[in-house]
Amino acid sequence: MVHFVGAGSGAADLITLRGMKLLEKADVIIYAGSLVNPELLGYAGSECEIYNSAVMTLDEVTAVMEKAESEGKMTVRLHTGDPCLYGAIKEQMERLDALGIAYDVCPGVSSFCGAAAALRAEYTLPDVSQTVILTRMAGRTPVPESESIESLAAHHATMIIFLSTGMLEELSQRLINGGCSPDTPAAIVYKATWPDEKVCRCTVATLAKTAEENGIRKTALITVGDFLGDVRSLSKLYSPDFETEYRKAKEG
Repeated sequence: MVHFVGAGSGAADLITLRGMKLLEKADVIIYAGSLVNPELLGYAGSECEIYNSAVMTLDEVTAVMEKAESEGKMTVRLHTGDPCLYGAIKEQMERLDALGIAYDVCPGVSSFCGAAAALRAEYTLPDVSQTVILTRMAGRTPVPESESIESLAAHHATMIIFLSTGMLEELSQRLINGGCSPDTPAAIVYKATWPDEKVCRCTVATLAKTAEENGIRKTALITVGDFLGDVRSLSKLYSPDFETEYRKAKEG
């Protein structure tokens, strides 16, 4: 059996209980060494075989899984955050399907959740934004034309931009071209929930300058939107004149 496990956003104690138990029972762990906190490997047993996928190809990762399965061993494929986001797990699942190897997925806390915690922010505020867009700039991995930064920025929704820290000058310009005001609130969250986490608040226009001043070149999320500002309305959920299934509205 192969278990795809979300490692969480960084801090070793933010892995799920299920994920921790799978690590403790694993005979083989293949972890994304460029992103996963190595402290998580402390949950592994002393006899566990550990492989760093940062230096492996898909063929090599598959070969390790296939060998472990042939020996009756249980494998944990440990991905950063939640494996459903930029985890490249679909191609691994297709290989396992072709080999007839069973697998499942244990979700994890995504870095965009960790970033919100670091910012002490809520992405979905009444009368501000009720939509969160998770996206990235095109790099060596292309992005469909219909999902350009400009077209997404036009919605004026909360935006969380992954894998784009090295392209902030271009990102700023494309956000502005899409309709964002240069002074739209933004923040760079470096290594959310890690011990060396850093939060840098800025604007769309000053993203690149802020990253340069703080020495941030990778491993950061870019957050953009008025959820970072001061304008908001209270939720109706707790308003005394709002009736729910569990509470009657109060008069006056």
